[in-house]
Amino acid sequence: MERAVISLGSNVGDRLAILIRAVNSLDQLGNLLAVSHLYETEPVGPIDQAPFYNAVAMIETDLGAMELIRCLLAIEARLGRVRELRWGPRTIDLDLILLGDTVIRTEAAYVPHPRYRERRFVLEPLVAVWPEARDPDGTPVARLLAAVADQPVRILEGLGWETASAR
Repeated sequence: MERAVISLGSNVGDRLAILIRAVNSLDQLGNLLAVSHLYETEPVGPIDQAPFYNAVAMIETDLGAMELIRCLLAIEARLGRVRELRWGPRTIDLDLILLGDTVIRTEAAYVPHPRYRERRFVLEPLVAVWPEARDPDGTPVARLLAAVADQPVRILEGLGWETASAR
């Protein structure tokens, strides 16, 4: 079993309900170990769009990287994800951030996620659910957080996320 970290994001539709459904789907891919707080963040990229709800989930799974990525894409499709614009609005975005010490750099997959080190909305919840996480190169993920501390994120409370996403 490998520990996998998956980031979740949504800025279209009922963001909370979509993320809860996504977490429930992730639970089918292995043993759900933890789910972070829910964060609200401004979108990244050149497209004008609504803010995102973001979170991180951590699972233990027997799935390899390519199979796990295929499963994440299938969950996105079931939850209404349509890929039209890069960095555009989306009902759901599921990214495989880390999978144990796996490193893949191909056209089909890039693990660890190529931009996770640049995004506080990924690093902060990741460190919250797995404080001792390390990048496959050995760098403590918590150390990466200092470089993005100026990026605004807001923890959301009172929406029912903690209850709905708790396992």
